[in-house]
Amino acid sequence: MKTAVCYYSRHHGNTRKLLESMAEEGEMDLIDVTARRAVRLEEYDCIGLASGIYYGAFQKGVLQFARQYLPEGKAVFFVCTYGMYRPGYTRSAAAVAAEKNCRVLGEFGCRGFDTFGPFRLVGGIAKGRPNARDLERARCFYRDIQERLV
Repeated sequence: MKTAVCYYSRHHGNTRKLLESMAEEGEMDLIDVTARRAVRLEEYDCIGLASGIYYGAFQKGVLQFARQYLPEGKAVFFVCTYGMYRPGYTRSAAAVAAEKNCRVLGEFGCRGFDTFGPFRLVGGIAKGRPNARDLERARCFYRDIQERLV
């Protein structure tokens, strides 16, 4: 199964750490949405959208990238990292997938070290995250995605 994950991971690299761990489980191309280049996602069997959570949603660049490049009808999954959990973080990505008639295979999220805004004053929250357990859970998630597509 050939997989591409279109991602944004900046502040502490939390999301990228998860994706690199997942990539150990099989062929996965990581596409940084901030790199200005043309992308052909049609050749992939499965496409992931991944981001840290900003103001309760996926980073806007990931959503714009998906609107522009995500092919109709593809199998997709979502990965996110956040300082504190609240339901609905993948809602914006799911809306883009629905616009493209994509089949959502699942979502994975975990806490990530966060020093945004007021959290900086206390040295951040979710220190040490994602940790080894989070990375193993991410690999298990991706193995499950692969098994369902075979």
